Amino acid sequence: MNLSVDILAASILIVDDQAANVQLLERLLQDAGYSQVSSTMKPEEVCALHRKNAYDLILLDLQMPVMDGFAVMEGLKTSTTDSYLPVIVLTAQPGHKLRALQSGAKDFISKPFDLIEVKTRIHNMLEVRLLYKKLANYNQELEATVAERTAELRESEARYRSLTELASDWYWEQDANGRFTKVSGPVLEMLGMQVEPLGSDEHPPPPPNGWNDAERSRLHNIIADRQPFLDFVFHRSLPDGSQQTFQVSGEPMFDRLSRFVGYRGIGMDISARS
Repeated sequence: MNLSVDILAASILIVDDQAANVQLLERLLQDAGYSQVSSTMKPEEVCALHRKNAYDLILLDLQMPVMDGFAVMEGLKTSTTDSYLPVIVLTAQPGHKLRALQSGAKDFISKPFDLIEVKTRIHNMLEVRLLYKKLANYNQELEATVAERTAELRESEARYRSLTELASDWYWEQDANGRFTKVSGPVLEMLGMQVEPLGSDEHPPPPPNGWNDAERSRLHNIIADRQPFLDFVFHRSLPDGSQQTFQVSGEPMFDRLSRFVGYRGIGMDISARS
């Protein structure tokens, strides 16, 4: 960004009940190259003007009738959602400076005006203000980007789950000890079966009744070696003498530190094809 150009294009409001002060500041700012300078001699209008125009800087006199600068600052705090109060107070009372800063003003300019001081303080204030706005905009853009990427990820996961369910009877995940941590798919409900661990580092699980011991032992060895497997077929004999045939594919999972954390895969009942 070209900060010098942005500073000269910043919107500035002058608030002072003395016409001579307003004219002096307007002439000073215009001569310095500021292009968006406006003014009011009615402090009760400031909050409404700021809500409408969101000024980058308000030059605010403290000593005014009807509504002094302190009251204006209190009104500004409650009338905008921006927590940053872009105010430089104008005061001839040294004792008011600390109170003004405690009330939310970012800086002060003493009266009578030192023109070099006025230009310097205004430039410095606007530089900080515009950098603050750039940071706020960046944070909003970052939050929007994160939200968009999160939505895309969730959509991708939903598509993946949908494709997995279409391509297989169930999807499964195991932890590092071979315990199932996630099993989804209609086959479990249809068969009313409980899926046992496929294997672990320590020893293969004992095959429940009906499972082929040799096939499950081979599958255990593959898993123990942290190897992926594709379309591994194993069988189960049922009490009525019929046989179920299952096909399963899986791959090992690792965390960011390359530590093994388990397996994931898909499976299906292919009994009808056997």
